[in-house]
Amino acid sequence: MTTAVAAPFRFFSLQVVRTRRLGPSLVRVTFGGEDLHAFRSDGCDQSLSLFLPHPGQREPAVPYELGDSWWQAWRELPDGVRAVMRSYTLRSLRRDPDEIDVDFVLHTPAGPASRWAARAGAGDRVVLLGPALADNRAIRFRPPADTDLTLIWGDGTAVPAVSAILESLPADSRARVWLEVRDAGDIQDLATEADAEITWLVRDASGVEGSPMALDALRCAQLPPAERPYAWIAGESGCVKQLRRHLVGERGIDRRRVTFVGYWRQGLSEEQLRETE
Repeated sequence: MTTAVAAPFRFFSLQVVRTRRLGPSLVRVTFGGEDLHAFRSDGCDQSLSLFLPHPGQREPAVPYELGDSWWQAWRELPDGVRAVMRSYTLRSLRRDPDEIDVDFVLHTPAGPASRWAARAGAGDRVVLLGPALADNRAIRFRPPADTDLTLIWGDGTAVPAVSAILESLPADSRARVWLEVRDAGDIQDLATEADAEITWLVRDASGVEGSPMALDALRCAQLPPAERPYAWIAGESGCVKQLRRHLVGERGIDRRRVTFVGYWRQGLSEEQLRETE
């Protein structure tokens, strides 16, 4: 196989090893492959680009053998042939054997990635554009060394990243966390050694992702005293922007100590979102 390198990232040819349902709206897919020996990441919210096949295709159509020209060649493929590309967060990386976990949110109505994940089985093939260097620009969670309180908010799409972030926090750190999911069955027991208070927000049946309940929850929250807080917020783009404005404008947190990431935007597919960037 010819591997194209887009340093510090490269392509990985992978296959599904197993799947596990984590809740009504979440499924974990474990991938393996010989390429993973070269996968490197030290980031808790490591972003990945996953390429999925269309129904009936044995593997996704990604012309990565073309090196730096792959993007244009991929865009020029017919719609029904060109692999579906979606951005995801690495949930975990293991060695011996080399495996990675990616958690998929099963949206309603389902898009192509949700449909693929819901029926994924061992041996299904994908292509991943991921890190070949452990410290790379697709890692966003970078709290300053003097942080004395970590504030975290995420919707269902950010739960995998938040889970990994919490696992990484040391025992002498403090964290206040809000996670918004659409079903109580999606609530998980999250492991951390930190002094962390985790609040799960469950939308009612009529609620939409990125709803005002997130902003209401933060506005009503009594935060512990802190001189040097750091905030990480991720999820629906519009909601994330509102939360950032609250933290900076109403809470007085230094904007340089707030990391905000729009994982998706209400009413737009990832293809449409990329067109607006």
